[in-house]
Amino acid sequence: MDSKQLTAYACERLGIKSLNAMQQASIESCQEHNDVILLAPTGSGKTLAYLIPLFTRIKPQAARTQALIIVPTRELAQQVEQVARTIASGYRIVCCYGGHSFRDEARSLETTADVVLGTPGRLLDHVQRGRLSLEHIDTLILDEFDKSLELGFHNEMRSLIRPMKGLQMRILTSATDLSEIPDFVAMPRAKRLYYIDNTRKTEQKQQLAVYHVASPEKDKLDTLYELLCRIDDSSTIIFCNQRESVERVADFLKKKKVVCAAFHGGMEQPDRERALCRFRNRSVNICVATDLAARGLDVAAVGHVIHYHLPLDAEAYTHRNGRTARMDAEGNAYLIVAPHEELPLYIEDIRYLRLDSEPHAPATPVMETLHFAAGKREKLSKGDILGFLTRMCELQAAEVGLIEVKDHYSYAAIARNRLHDVLQKAQTEKIKGRRIKVNRAF
Repeated sequence: MDSKQLTAYACERLGIKSLNAMQQASIESCQEHNDVILLAPTGSGKTLAYLIPLFTRIKPQAARTQALIIVPTRELAQQVEQVARTIASGYRIVCCYGGHSFRDEARSLETTADVVLGTPGRLLDHVQRGRLSLEHIDTLILDEFDKSLELGFHNEMRSLIRPMKGLQMRILTSATDLSEIPDFVAMPRAKRLYYIDNTRKTEQKQQLAVYHVASPEKDKLDTLYELLCRIDDSSTIIFCNQRESVERVADFLKKKKVVCAAFHGGMEQPDRERALCRFRNRSVNICVATDLAARGLDVAAVGHVIHYHLPLDAEAYTHRNGRTARMDAEGNAYLIVAPHEELPLYIEDIRYLRLDSEPHAPATPVMETLHFAAGKREKLSKGDILGFLTRMCELQAAEVGLIEVKDHYSYAAIARNRLHDVLQKAQTEKIKGRRIKVNRAF
């Protein structure tokens, strides 16, 4: 397919009317230039901006790996893989990242993939073990390159890029301006695209309301709970600066009978995936997280961002707030400020919020998540799970939410009030003629 055909197909598959101005500019620039640097904010749609040019170049079943996509985090790798598989059928795509089964990845790499994507460390591991050849790759994508540098992947990326002698196109994306790009990237004459839409920036400012919430004590836990009792039950991310703080805040909220999930880099990959899945499918309305959740996560319609800890710098503040008020939606950001703290100068247009309105306990989510002990590798599909839930468990379509199928396990959201019935049915009913263990995921 040419770029116009692929664009139309991608929009149809993703349920969007058209590409935004940045995505269109990126596609046009990639047609005219060999190297493109795309500087655009988090949440602006950079994934489509490079995937469409990429798949117009790829020749299916060419018997060689043609493109490498390097991303900084596991979650972004999964997100890019999902979008790529949605908009590009007929291509072999292999995704590699830490916490994922190394054996499964190695088995997938035994058959030549058209596109390989993943995190720097895991990709380099496959290269060093001889499972991934970089010899014939002609297209390189460096997605969220600034984040990869921030996480310390400089050496891994250099080791991956230098052996690629046949590169014909490089696309680098970043959410922040890069004053210097390392020499090993080799993009001295790249076309730079700055996506700065002043109209949209003004609209976003108006869509995002920022509030100062005073905590009478150095310990902000009680103030946080009071705040949660006074905002609506939209999806909410609470940002902390340390992993230990995430666990402490989440434990405190659970003791208060608040359904929430914790998310940080110290968690095992399955635990991180489960937390994000429950947050995406509205089995939990509240996610307590480090700044790992500020970028590269596929979570839509976040209504509130709470800075439990003040952000460490202006960039972190921007990325945290970027999780809400996205596209045409409105959103709120709250900064909980202790008596000994002062707001940084980069925080502007702030309102003062007094917690004197009538409180209400945070609502219990209407959905619950099921864990199925089988996934893609066991030939289990979304359709299989949906059929099991609607036919065997007698759920109505409206009682079934998001279904996600991983390699060796799957998740499905169902109406919370049907959980007991479904778990009972699952003990006796079969899926595709076999018993699959089904439990509540929490």
